[in-house]
Amino acid sequence: MRHVITPLLIATLGAGLAGCGPSEEERKVAEAQQAAEQAAEDMAKGFEGMAKAMEGLAAGATGGAAVDPVSFRDLEAALPEMSGWERETPRGERMTSPIPFSQSETSYTRGDASIDVKIVDSGFNQMLIAPWAMFLAAGYERETSEGYERSVQIGGHPGFERWESGPRTGELNLVVAKRFLVTIEGRDIDDPKVLHEFMQDVDTAKLAGLK
Repeated sequence: MRHVITPLLIATLGAGLAGCGPSEEERKVAEAQQAAEQAAEDMAKGFEGMAKAMEGLAAGATGGAAVDPVSFRDLEAALPEMSGWERETPRGERMTSPIPFSQSETSYTRGDASIDVKIVDSGFNQMLIAPWAMFLAAGYERETSEGYERSVQIGGHPGFERWESGPRTGELNLVVAKRFLVTIEGRDIDDPKVLHEFMQDVDTAKLAGLK
């Protein structure tokens, strides 16, 4: 008796073979998906570990239990008054949640040069301090053909500075009393010494005395 292979029989056989297991292409797709998921998991663990390390560095550099930030008006009183520079009206804000902080800032201009000064009360919050941790480490220094960045000590307070000679821009940062973050950024300035002149006029003693 001759067996006739009908389209229905072919479809049935095909379905049976497909049910025996995934094809080579399907296995490759599954393996690629699994590898991508593993890579994403490893990356997440890496970022988590980095974040914990940065928090540890920040805690070691600053210490102190979290406290409520002071009024931004108290910070405003510490902003510098620089002869020969035109100062804008200071701006300030204070927030209690989700990350408590307060800050006061203003800008100065002289010709084409401009300087921005910001003072932040971190309240010892490590999330605000952690991004600075690596740069605060004593002896940190990085130099390129365009400029440099390095840790500094000013008046017994740790900080770091950056300078780019091409665009003549730079910044000087300082941590006062382990909680107040002072940032001075300059554009179109002839020398990074200008940033230090501004920092010297910031009333760090007043900041250190705030509770």
